[in-house]
Amino acid sequence: MAFMQCSRVSLAFGNRDILKEVSLSLAAGSSACLAGANGSGKSTLMQVLAGKRAPDTGDRALQKGSRVSYLPQAGIVHRGRTLRDEAETAYHAITAMLSQMEVLGRTLEQAKRDDSRTAALLEEFHLLQEGVEHSGYYQREQTIAMVLAGLGFAETDLDRRAEEFSGGWQMRIALAKVLLEAPDILLLDEPTNYLDIEARTWLEGWLHSFTGGYLLVSHDRYFLDLTVTEVYELFQGSLKRYAGNYSAYEKVRDLELESLAKRYAAQQEEIAKAEDLIRRFRYKASKAAMAQERIKKLEKMELIEIPESLKKISITFPPPPHAGRIALTLEGIGKCYGQRRVLGGLDLVLESREKLVVVGRNGAGKTTLLRILATVDQDFEGTLQYGAGISAGYFSQDAAETMTGPEQVLECMEAEAPTELIPKVRDMLGSFLFRGDDVYKPLSVLSGGEKSRLALLKMLLKPLNLLILDEPTNHLDLYSKDILLDTLRNFTGTIIFVSHDRAFMEALSTKTLELSRGRPRLFYGNYAYYQDRLEREAAAASSTGAAFGERPAPGTLPKPKFETPERKAASGAAERRETEKQRQTHIRRLERQEAEILKALEDLETEKARMEGELAKPEIYRNGAQAKAVKLKLDETTAALEAKTQEWETKAAELELARREQSLVYARPIQ
Repeated sequence: MAFMQCSRVSLAFGNRDILKEVSLSLAAGSSACLAGANGSGKSTLMQVLAGKRAPDTGDRALQKGSRVSYLPQAGIVHRGRTLRDEAETAYHAITAMLSQMEVLGRTLEQAKRDDSRTAALLEEFHLLQEGVEHSGYYQREQTIAMVLAGLGFAETDLDRRAEEFSGGWQMRIALAKVLLEAPDILLLDEPTNYLDIEARTWLEGWLHSFTGGYLLVSHDRYFLDLTVTEVYELFQGSLKRYAGNYSAYEKVRDLELESLAKRYAAQQEEIAKAEDLIRRFRYKASKAAMAQERIKKLEKMELIEIPESLKKISITFPPPPHAGRIALTLEGIGKCYGQRRVLGGLDLVLESREKLVVVGRNGAGKTTLLRILATVDQDFEGTLQYGAGISAGYFSQDAAETMTGPEQVLECMEAEAPTELIPKVRDMLGSFLFRGDDVYKPLSVLSGGEKSRLALLKMLLKPLNLLILDEPTNHLDLYSKDILLDTLRNFTGTIIFVSHDRAFMEALSTKTLELSRGRPRLFYGNYAYYQDRLEREAAAASSTGAAFGERPAPGTLPKPKFETPERKAASGAAERRETEKQRQTHIRRLERQEAEILKALEDLETEKARMEGELAKPEIYRNGAQAKAVKLKLDETTAALEAKTQEWETKAAELELARREQSLVYARPIQ
């Protein structure tokens, strides 16, 4: 069994310990991820494991004959070959074995039959031959085509020069090569950064079928939940293992962090008191010795550090300007690139405060549509009209190109921020991963990811009521995604966005627009509802196709060969009835949940009143032990009442939103 291990590995950059006696083991069947805050050393540890960086102390061991493949975050560019030929270089280890077999073959031809070395040479030749046969080398053309297709490449891409592909596609080529190497141990640092939903889903399936061991770094919760069974967390240079998927790790870690947060708060209070005493007495002769003692105590104190996720940063952006009920109207929107039609016949009326996610396969026109909506692309068919008072902002990865020059990050953001937000700019930059001295970097030295994050923050600082966002979560870690998600969910304007982060899409969206090669479709629910609809449609299509020997396209219901206007109208009415039924069911479920919470609130209120009455009785408050017991029970009831009240407020708001959506005149169905 293939096996890799690092033992008591330590590594420092200057006076900062990145890794402190870290130990980790990976074997065939391992499916693990590496977690930790941005800058905690995850990529550094991956480089040590891959043998790309030597540790200061400690050992890295790899079982003889085991092969390790490593994918870094970025920075790989391929040139000089076609995509097909570049992918075939993944079999370099096998071609080396074939060359070795040729040399051995010539040696065997010249060897004498009774030569004592002949048997050993034959054994070595046989082992190499078995290795080549089991490697899949002779089926490589089919395997290469399958992997490249799974990662989103078209058949016509195979003969394109590798240098013609953009940065994101360069990393897909690198990922394809790593997978094609079929190593024993796989190290993937942010493999999902440049993948769309379809490619991520394909990669999930590939990892499930992979027989070796792998270690991932990713900021996609949904992807991690489906692909890992253990989590290693890097925190303050130390590594700790947690069994289970990423969600299980977060639940256990939350309990641990509660205790850590309490100890951190107590220490901060102690430090504040000591510093206050030092300020008051260090220059008074009678108290100077005591002040010096406190100073020495503070210097020796081992400071408790907490993860960024515990430093509760709540970002408040400028409130959106008042706008009318309709955010925008689209009629007959279409777009062609030469002979290729990307969009066609798109009609939509979007109400204010909606959060619309645009989905579709790669090349379906998602980015094209967002550019049209943002009026960046004005060469299109049809009409686009903003509603009264709409002020739009557009974010795309291209926005990063404008972030350049000698100006510092902090100066740039303070110049953009409204006066009342200037004191909060440092916190905002911190939540977007600009921490410490990073805020003093000139724009000209920022990486592409840093520029992208800064461009997103710059847009959010403006008073807007329509946000058009193309991949806003790229280059953000999980902590920053959570902050952005909370900010956007509390945003009272309208949002139209494209994302490849499924958890983000489900949590933010209220409607889903599907772009496909057929007709675009609008779904009156979030991304999870959309996925559920597709699954039910696929099941219906599968059963119908089995009956008639047909296989409809995924995501579409089978239609009669000749669809009359009457049938078309009936189909539309049936879909609207189904949508209304889903809304009614959702509202009834919320009403039941609210009623249960209100009943519990009523019971807690009664119990609290009873406890207060008990505490007021002379025979109780005169008895210390009884009074203490009743007071403890009263405190528990009060805490439960507060928690239940908060739960009711959340549920009531959710119910109000559902009822309001039901009463609105929804966007007319897209034909």
